[in-house]
Amino acid sequence: MAKVELKAPVVEEIKANLEGAKSVVLVDYLGLTVEQDTNLRRATREAGLIYKVYKNTMVKRAIEGTDFAELEKDLDGPTAVAISKDDATAPARIIANFAKTAKQLEMKSGIVEGAYYDKAGIQVIASIPSREELLSRLLGSLQSPITNLARVINQVSEQKAEA
Repeated sequence: MAKVELKAPVVEEIKANLEGAKSVVLVDYLGLTVEQDTNLRRATREAGLIYKVYKNTMVKRAIEGTDFAELEKDLDGPTAVAISKDDATAPARIIANFAKTAKQLEMKSGIVEGAYYDKAGIQVIASIPSREELLSRLLGSLQSPITNLARVINQVSEQKAEA
């Protein structure tokens, strides 16, 4: 069997993973221990992400002519790919959180909802809270004035009851 025939299924797997993806982040994982890598894989899996290490040439073939083609310039050295089909900020956020304990882990770049971000840009994306967290903050902000009004009315009624 020719080498090309062996590589085709891997390229197709990468294309399938990228299809419908909201974000893709390239990660330099060099220097991680086996335990750290296992923990990182567990964290990404629990967050619903696809985290895999592919050969750079395979990724280059898979992203050729797609929205993710800009990532080709960052495919050098050991590179892992973190893909999310649901939450656009999840890969950057999960990797950045994990990098706080594993200093060797480094994000190279990424594509989030069709826009390319370099290392600095992807760090900014990582600081954006999840959708659920943003919704809970909004709900808290909306409930705060109502709660305060109810508390004031209750205090007024208690004062009138005492008098």
